[in-house]
Amino acid sequence: MLEKMFLPYKRYADFKGRSTRSEYWWFMLFFVGVIAIGYAMMGISGAFDPSFNPDTDAGALFYIATLGIFVFVLASLVPAIAVEVRRYHDQDRSGWFWFVRFVPIIGGFIVLVFMCLPGTKGDNRYGPDPQDQYGTGVFS
Repeated sequence: MLEKMFLPYKRYADFKGRSTRSEYWWFMLFFVGVIAIGYAMMGISGAFDPSFNPDTDAGALFYIATLGIFVFVLASLVPAIAVEVRRYHDQDRSGWFWFVRFVPIIGGFIVLVFMCLPGTKGDNRYGPDPQDQYGTGVFS
């Protein structure tokens, strides 16, 4: 489980090959979880200070959490794009499908559907099947 969360960081800028659904979704769970923790820290920064006024001042924890989220998202941007491109490759689609997300209103839903679809069985033009670890597809 933890291995799949961090595999996109090991394959940092690898836009070739294929990735499984579980690799993509575990990475996204980790990504969203870290951001949620950062936002919780931002909210907590003023919760225990009775004189806290969010319009005029913010505590040090707020700024640390904001900087942490910014650095994390910046460091995770390339792996997030790469793992999504590899998911498209797993479905035998071009990585240029990544730009579908910019279609107004429905783009995000289209990406969600594509990320939930299973990959093609066996080898495709982007490489071997990542779920066929032992090459058993050769004998079928």
